[in-house]
Amino acid sequence: MKPMRWCVGWLIICSLGLIACSDQTKETEKTEATIAEEESPSKEVIPTAARTVEGMVEQPAGKLIAEYMDPKTEAARTINFVTYLRFYEDEFVDIMHEKLPAYFKEHPDLEADEIYNYLVSQLGSGQYKNFYEQLASYEHGYVMPELPEGKDEIEIAKKQKTNIVILMDASGSMKGEVDGRKKMDLAKEAIENFTSQLDDEVNVALFAYGHKGAGTKSDKALSCGAIDELYPLSSYDKNAFHDAMESFSASGWTPLAGAIEKADNYLASFDKEQYRNIVYIVSDGIETCDGDPVQAAKQLNESEIEAKVNIIGFDVDDEGQAQLKQVAEAGGGQYATVRNQSEFEGVLIKKWKPSRMQVFTQQGVKLHELVHQREDLYAIYDPLSNLSDRERNRIVAAASYLKSQKWIGEEEGNKAIELAKEMGDLRHAHFVELRNRKSEEAEKAMQEIDDAVAAWKEKWKKELENE
Repeated sequence: MKPMRWCVGWLIICSLGLIACSDQTKETEKTEATIAEEESPSKEVIPTAARTVEGMVEQPAGKLIAEYMDPKTEAARTINFVTYLRFYEDEFVDIMHEKLPAYFKEHPDLEADEIYNYLVSQLGSGQYKNFYEQLASYEHGYVMPELPEGKDEIEIAKKQKTNIVILMDASGSMKGEVDGRKKMDLAKEAIENFTSQLDDEVNVALFAYGHKGAGTKSDKALSCGAIDELYPLSSYDKNAFHDAMESFSASGWTPLAGAIEKADNYLASFDKEQYRNIVYIVSDGIETCDGDPVQAAKQLNESEIEAKVNIIGFDVDDEGQAQLKQVAEAGGGQYATVRNQSEFEGVLIKKWKPSRMQVFTQQGVKLHELVHQREDLYAIYDPLSNLSDRERNRIVAAASYLKSQKWIGEEEGNKAIELAKEMGDLRHAHFVELRNRKSEEAEKAMQEIDDAVAAWKEKWKKELENE
């Protein structure tokens, strides 16, 4: 009985072993089949390629482009076309021939649309969006130069009210005489003549500074703190303004910085969107109250109200002129120096005029500006255009190769090639239209600037000839 039992046991053990081996083999086969199935090109989900420019601009880079093509190489400008051509011909064509057929081996009867979709998913450029957005937002950068028209900042902006604050230097030095009359008296007459010609919608305010004390060290603090509003901001009233002018006389020190700071606080509530804020300073000398008028003017001009500071230096020495000019520049305004009443009234009433040098040297759009504008535009358009052409050519070349190797049908291959060309033409036409529009905008701006400058020069040349 033992031999029989031994045989039966041995048969059972062998059977169990065979079953285990069979199960293991099946599991191995299943795993390999699953991996093969996952790696098979037949399981790829191919997105439908865009048929509009908007969609093509948004498309991601094709898989082969993303893996093997350097973005700078693909977008190389025309002047550096060899960079792309060498890589494409020497390396990328072989990559296409090696990688593309596998999908078509699994899908032997694709229609033209399906062929094109797959080739875009592998060879499409993903760089359109960056360059397209730059081209769409491109600005030519031309700016109309400032062309003085003999009119200063009192001209009213159509959508704004104008506030003018006049700061009168009433320091002791204004007692000095010019042409036999006190500078203060001459300045007051000129200011009253100026304000009498303001439009009714212009508001004007008058401040005097340094009009207290006697200019001695003992009363310096009193004088430097004397910055008073004498005519509140409102439309011009001849009698009231005259009374304000007569209410002070030349007396003490010169708190120029303090006066500018006072104007800053005074105008702080007048928003720049609704008001045009201008400060006129009439002075015959430098700061003597230890302030920093340059910083004060800079702060005023850079504040939210963006007030400009114009200065009229009345019979000022060289040191005074140097400082007052700095103050005006820091305040974003202009400086004019005058030596007598006639010049003073000329600055205020005839307004600021361009110098002879300004007239004869003024130019419209300069050659280097034109060159830079065109180079900047083409630096964006050129790679965008090249990306489009190169994508089209890659797809056409790939389809032609697949057709020649019988991986795709002749008729459907030809249709896919025509579709690639059609999409390339669509992109090209749109990119050219956008480039031309930006170029025309630049040309129009340049012509407007050149015409304005030419007319301005002609006008002022005649003015200067008649002087």
